[in-house]
Amino acid sequence: MNEYPEGPDRRHRRPEGVGDRTVEALGALSKALETTERARGHLYSFHQLTGGADLELDRAVRLLREAGHPEWAEKVEAEILGRNVIPGHWTFQIVEAYDDTYYRPFWELERGAVSELALGRDHLYEAEMKEARRTPGHPDHTARPPAAGA
Repeated sequence: MNEYPEGPDRRHRRPEGVGDRTVEALGALSKALETTERARGHLYSFHQLTGGADLELDRAVRLLREAGHPEWAEKVEAEILGRNVIPGHWTFQIVEAYDDTYYRPFWELERGAVSELALGRDHLYEAEMKEARRTPGHPDHTARPPAAGA
């Protein structure tokens, strides 16, 4: 008996009546959201890197004072330490505005479209692409993990 079930599992099979264009459109929508997820990650990197740089300024200020340059220490403290990165905003406020204004509405819309148009079944486009590209019977081209209890 084959320990690997054939074909995608139920949650990755196209529901009855869902057409090719709908699957393709949902795939494009999900791909756009995935790209937005990556952009959001870069935004968090920006947030953390900028915050880390600001914290490192404490060390620079201390070292400037120890080196006998109190005027430069004061200049760094007054001009750069804790400075807004854009008018009125630290990076956490940019992240929050992005989440509230763009990311969350996009995520909710994508979830709504998948729920309504494909009965909540994710990655139909990718699952069908996987089926088309598999070599049946090849141990490294199985449709899904081994069956439970096999």
